[in-house]
Amino acid sequence: MIGWPIGHSRSPLIHNYWLKHYKLPGAYRSEAVLPEQFKAFVQSLPAHGYVGANVTVPHKEAALACSSPDDHARAIGAANTLWLDAQGQLRSTNTDVEGFLGNLDACVPGWSAGLNKAVVLGAGGAARAVVYALIERGIADITVINRSRERAEALRQRLGGNIRVLPWDERNGALADAGLLVNTTVLGMNGQPELALTVERLPAHAIVNDLVYVPLITPLLTAAKSRQLRTADGLGMLIHQAIRGFALWFGQTPEVTAELRALLEADLGG
Repeated sequence: MIGWPIGHSRSPLIHNYWLKHYKLPGAYRSEAVLPEQFKAFVQSLPAHGYVGANVTVPHKEAALACSSPDDHARAIGAANTLWLDAQGQLRSTNTDVEGFLGNLDACVPGWSAGLNKAVVLGAGGAARAVVYALIERGIADITVINRSRERAEALRQRLGGNIRVLPWDERNGALADAGLLVNTTVLGMNGQPELALTVERLPAHAIVNDLVYVPLITPLLTAAKSRQLRTADGLGMLIHQAIRGFALWFGQTPEVTAELRALLEADLGG
C-alpha cells in the first residue's frame, strides 16, 4: 500500500491474512511515499521487489496519470490498484466498483432486482465509484446530494447516466421513494460531524449502506437497524475491494471469510 500518511491502512492485515491462508510466498507492505516521489517510486516497483500496489490518498489521481488505466479507473478519474502485466507495463484499475457491488451482493442478495431509485450522499472519489457501479448494474434513477453542489454537478458531467443532483438541504425529502441510500461522506465517522438525516423518510423496503467503518456500526446504520431496514457496512466494502488486487498480484482469487472479518473487527476495536 502506497500513501502519505499510511499508518491508518488495514490493507496489510487483509492481504497478509490471505497470503498465510493460501500458503503463498510473498508479502504485502506499507510504503509511505511523498507526493513528489510517487511517480518515480511506482515506475521502479520491480526494483523494490513489487509486482503491484494499492494506492491511497493523496496518490490516486497520480496513479491514474502514470499508468495504463482500465475503464473503471478512467471513468472514476482515480486508481487504487496497480499491477505489472506480462509485458511489464504498469496498469491500473479502481476496485471500489467491485468492492461496493460485491459487498452489497453478499449482504443483501438480489438487492438490485426491481430497484428504481438510489440516493448517494457525497461527490468525492468513493461517490464516483458507487455511482459508476450503480449505472453498471442498471439502476434507472440515481440522485446525488452533496454539500458542495459544484462537485456533485462535476460528478454528473463525468459519469452521465440518469443522474440527478439535489442541494444538501433537500436530502431528507429525497429519501421518500429511495430503495437504496449510500453514504460516501465522512459524516458519522469518529472525529467527524454527525450525519443529520431522517431515515424515517425511507420506505420499509429500503437498503442503507454506509461506507464509513470507524465506527463499524455508524449512527446511520444504528438508525436503519432500529427500523429493521436491510444494511451493509463499510468494512465489507473494504474487504471486497481487495479481492481483485490480490488475484492480479498472486494468481489466487481469495474468499471473504468470517475469520478475516473478525480479525479486522478486532483491529478496529470490536
